[in-house]
Amino acid sequence: MKRAALAINKALALLLATAFLQFVTTQCLGQLDSITTAFKAAAGMGFSGVLLVAEDGRIRFNHATGYRRFEDEKKLKKSDIFELASVSKQFTAMIVMMLNEKGMLSYDDLVEKYLDIPYKGITIRHLLTHTSGLPDYLAVMVAHWDKTKVAGNADAIEYLNRYAPPALFAPGEKYSYSNTGYLLLASIAEKVTGRDFVDLCRDWIFKPLKMKSTDIRPLQKKATTENFAAGHLKDSTGKYVNANRFQEFDYTVWLGNRKGPGRISSTAKDLLKWDRALYTGKLVQPATLEQAFFPMKLNNGTVSNYGFGWEIRSDSALGKMVLHNGDNPGYSTEIIRCIEKHYTIILLCNNAHPAFKPLISSTMKALPLLK
Repeated sequence: MKRAALAINKALALLLATAFLQFVTTQCLGQLDSITTAFKAAAGMGFSGVLLVAEDGRIRFNHATGYRRFEDEKKLKKSDIFELASVSKQFTAMIVMMLNEKGMLSYDDLVEKYLDIPYKGITIRHLLTHTSGLPDYLAVMVAHWDKTKVAGNADAIEYLNRYAPPALFAPGEKYSYSNTGYLLLASIAEKVTGRDFVDLCRDWIFKPLKMKSTDIRPLQKKATTENFAAGHLKDSTGKYVNANRFQEFDYTVWLGNRKGPGRISSTAKDLLKWDRALYTGKLVQPATLEQAFFPMKLNNGTVSNYGFGWEIRSDSALGKMVLHNGDNPGYSTEIIRCIEKHYTIILLCNNAHPAFKPLISSTMKALPLLK
């Protein structure tokens, strides 16, 4: 009953936030300050986060509001570091694309060539595009793992073998978002290189692009990084507290060594460096990157609008877009790249606020006004 009431409250809050921000955007049509107005409106509703909007790599809007830590009301700054959650998947996909260009693996290689798993006929391409049919590794770990220990990829793979929950569907049959698939991708990268996935990300992506604030940080490192924005959720009194205090979300602690589906943390400006690098061919050739932005063809001939670590959309005003969002306890994140019009939106939130999605929508509507 309590969960149902909570869901209703969240839905109502989202409706109110959506209606209000759409009203704000409508009132500002024709004005170049419409994004500013929408952001201020979200801030007035209690949103905590950083919004960056760029055109051809030139920052047109970059502001922060809210708190890095609500407990001591430490003000949030534009340079603060956020947990990216599933936005991390595009970096995992990039490592795999780089391995493909180096000839160290093929997208159509079977996963069983590299890893011992009880699911056959799944290719690396299936993992990249969420069409593998793999069961959720988290559900297996929640049910069976000793939560006094910190688990990593090898532990998750061991438990998938030990308990072998049934596959959800045949490989390539349909799209179903899979964190398990991206965990396996990181493990395959480690297998073929003989290196830790964290080091691969640092040496192949973060350092070459000078993403100095971006890393895969252990819990201890996050705690000692002054400008790390903690994730917050409301407690029973309606007060924002550190999300780690909620027992139902403690998997972020005991699964603290997992790699591939998430765990990269970064800043808005570092993500803009990443965005710009994807136009240059610095990491992989343009033809290789183009495959990441191409829909996956399913077994029945239809397509799924998810490429290699990116969701693919088209908009009448903004053209082809590639994007990804992320959700971790207390965090909501998203990067949107309008790859034909060269607009970029990066929104990082550390209090999982219902104004997040409406603010994204309002900002997208305002982009053509920047011209």
